[in-house]
Amino acid sequence: MKYSKATNYALHTMLFLVVAASDKPVGVQQLAERQEVSPTYLSKILTKLVKAGLIESASGANGGYRLKRKKEDISFLDIIHAIEGTASLFDCTLNHPSECLIQQEMVEAERRMEDYLRKKKISELAAQITVAL
Repeated sequence: MKYSKATNYALHTMLFLVVAASDKPVGVQQLAERQEVSPTYLSKILTKLVKAGLIESASGANGGYRLKRKKEDISFLDIIHAIEGTASLFDCTLNHPSECLIQQEMVEAERRMEDYLRKKKISELAAQITVAL
């Protein structure tokens, strides 16, 4: 299984915002430079994070993005779902007279992975960082 680059940038952006943990918004240019990505591309990712209620934007000369939820409440799964959505990774396309046994196993594997990612908070990772990102 592979997540998109957008999810990679979203996770790193959220980690930076948690480490920054400031009421002062961080500009898209600064966030983009830290990850060596286009500000235009990152803006699309940030829009999804705003829509998911994880961050909020502030406009104006000193505008940017900051956390909307408490950092302790933001899980890896919250961020992944904001970018990737919640659809199953596996979909059996064969016609079966009954429930597909392979689909059942794949759904169970996804459930277990999501349970882990739901419990893993981005703030736990931020607490391990001793140097600037």
